[in-house]
Amino acid sequence: MSIKPEERLAATLARLILDPTAPPARHIAVGAASPIPAAACWLVRKQGNPVRLSLLHKRSGNPFTEGSRELFDLTGQGRIDLFFLGGGQIDGQANINLVGTGEWPGTGVRFPGSFGSAFMYFMTPRTILFREEHSPRVLVENVDMISAPGVSPPGVFRRGTAQALVTGRCVFRFHPDRARFSLESIHPGESLDSIRAETGFAFDATDDVPPTPDPTEAELALLRGAVCDEMLETYPEFCSRVFNRKQAA
Repeated sequence: MSIKPEERLAATLARLILDPTAPPARHIAVGAASPIPAAACWLVRKQGNPVRLSLLHKRSGNPFTEGSRELFDLTGQGRIDLFFLGGGQIDGQANINLVGTGEWPGTGVRFPGSFGSAFMYFMTPRTILFREEHSPRVLVENVDMISAPGVSPPGVFRRGTAQALVTGRCVFRFHPDRARFSLESIHPGESLDSIRAETGFAFDATDDVPPTPDPTEAELALLRGAVCDEMLETYPEFCSRVFNRKQAA
């Protein structure tokens, strides 16, 4: 059975969302241009879990009539349980950089900008960091600029921090008590040595890190069917490339 990387990542994110050891995810928000996290959320929903999804990028039926301002309002009120964040750079303390590389204000490579990342990181009980590219260029020892910090000093109010970092090579679990990642699973074709070679920060790992599970047949059927149905309008290119599905003319 052929499994595409995007399908594996969506199923992996869905399992993290449903992690019974984490606070419940009753209301999940997904930002713009995030088809794999969106697919994971729809997979959780289509599996029969009673979660509310707020998708900022959704073209029709979008609950956000005024865009991100309403997302921030909901989050500030404690009504968003889980969010996804990425970064042009992510370091071993779960800091993310969305500004750019080099000296301020990003004289090297410019990234899209921090936008509301710091607010969401502080005010959402659970954040899953996600970045498909896994290389020393992205996963660095220390980010050049901190758009949103992974942990905060005592006395600084924040509802939560990162739960995990999912990349195209592996899954890291984050431990906020020591501001450090541990390697939780390795995707097919990778090894502990290859992960270390492609990661710019230090992390903890045992000698027998398990492989990332394949999506089940039931998960694949949902992704390629009911989940894709929900995503066709908003992410037509993604559905065409990953699921070989196109909207009816």
